Amino acid sequence: MSSAGHDPGTLSFYDREAEAYAARRPAGRHERLDAFLAALGPGAAILELGCGGGQDAEAMLAAGFDVTPTDGSPGLAAQAERRLGRPVRVMLFEDLDEAERYDGVWANACLLHVPQAALPAALGRVWRALKPGGRLFASFKAGQGGDRDALGRYYNFPSRPGLEAAFRGAADWADLIIEEGEGGGYDGVARTWLLCTAVR
Repeated sequence: MSSAGHDPGTLSFYDREAEAYAARRPAGRHERLDAFLAALGPGAAILELGCGGGQDAEAMLAAGFDVTPTDGSPGLAAQAERRLGRPVRVMLFEDLDEAERYDGVWANACLLHVPQAALPAALGRVWRALKPGGRLFASFKAGQGGDRDALGRYYNFPSRPGLEAAFRGAADWADLIIEEGEGGGYDGVARTWLLCTAVR
């Protein structure tokens, strides 16, 4: 596993599975995305990390937001480009280097792949990319530390206290709310999710 902020094996998985993964969920909105967008002003600038097949970016663009979709997998970025009809930046989490550029960062089910030791640094880069008062939404599969699923993908599997410590160690967030929910994933395994909303 890389110490740089990403796991090469996980990225390779998404490249191999890009077409099937991108097609797994119908386009549309969901309540977490709706709540995230409602907290931002009209036309707000949003960075999406781990855009996957582009379903969420499609919904945000349709709602009039200024969206920058990105993914670390070239295969998934290509799938999202087909859906969106616009360029999708191939970007690793450790390559995020913008400062005070975005009103919001949407990181649904993607930062959960950051190697455990590198998570605070990744969250710190997100904090820097947000404008003061900007909002981050990120979701993680709960657990007791880094491991791989049956498909070979790496997850940081944080505990709730561990995740809060990673956020607090990364930057001086003005607000942090971590909620729990139940859900599945591409591997079909039901898990507890940690749903994080943080404000710079």
